[in-house]
Amino acid sequence: MASISLASDGNTPSPAISLRGVSKQFGDFKAVDNVSLDIERGEIFGLIGHNGAGKSTLFKMMLGLIPLSCGTIRITGEEVNGPKAREIRRHIGYLPENVVLYDNLDGLETLKFFAKLKDAPQSQCAEILRKVGLAHAGKRPVRAYSKGMRQRLGFAQALLGSPRVLFLDEPTNGLDPMAIREFYATLRTLQDGGVTVIITSHILAELQERVDRLAILTAGQIQALGTVQELRDQLHMPLTLEVDLDAADAPRVAAQIMQVTGIEAQVSARGLRLKCDRSHKVALLGAVTGSNAPIKDIRLHMPSLEDVFFGLNE
Repeated sequence: MASISLASDGNTPSPAISLRGVSKQFGDFKAVDNVSLDIERGEIFGLIGHNGAGKSTLFKMMLGLIPLSCGTIRITGEEVNGPKAREIRRHIGYLPENVVLYDNLDGLETLKFFAKLKDAPQSQCAEILRKVGLAHAGKRPVRAYSKGMRQRLGFAQALLGSPRVLFLDEPTNGLDPMAIREFYATLRTLQDGGVTVIITSHILAELQERVDRLAILTAGQIQALGTVQELRDQLHMPLTLEVDLDAADAPRVAAQIMQVTGIEAQVSARGLRLKCDRSHKVALLGAVTGSNAPIKDIRLHMPSLEDVFFGLNE
């Protein structure tokens, strides 16, 4: 399993978030079981798992909303429930899975209300509405907002106070494809400014190319940790190569590939389909292109994050 250093030397900045031996027990049920993890400053980090895996409980403990049964959580070097807890929370933004808003307020009034609760400058509100694409609806009552607009407004309140750490729980619920693209573009801009982002989502295809690293939780424990590619490598998941060529050439090319690489090709309606370890990719491509058969197209498919997730849970 890929891992990261759990300690830093004197010249290395401390992680944005550090968990050591964190557990949470509800009666006889252990929702989170001895989790240790570092999330680096300026990292976009994904947290995924089945329903009941412990994601929400871990989120709430990192936010300081529920106490730990044991272990420690530090955000920017300070214990989340320590003497500086209130100060820490001023630098945290949180978008819950289900955003609850006051329907009788308009968008701008809603942000000003949350800004007052968070002791954030109300002068930020109009600019944040613009950033999330709601400048045109700032004076419109929230009851007239669509689900996607409510989600954007929820994201806007998470950005109040220029947080250094953002916790986002299913942040793209109700957003259309263009809005999702704009949302992740905003996250990248925030990341460039040093903001640390922790996302939990069930839409694995959406996270795959957008997180720097991720942790997969199962039964309250971290089952896997690393980049998507590191997780593929841990599971030794093969890549798939599809080769389009004339049906008459397929058996001969398959035999040549087998002779050169030892990899067996399946003959398909469009040509050949092959699976191989990533370390054999170049040799396989060389065997295909060196076959002297007219190749119409080659498509290379890496295992998706969804493949990795289900591979771990089989």
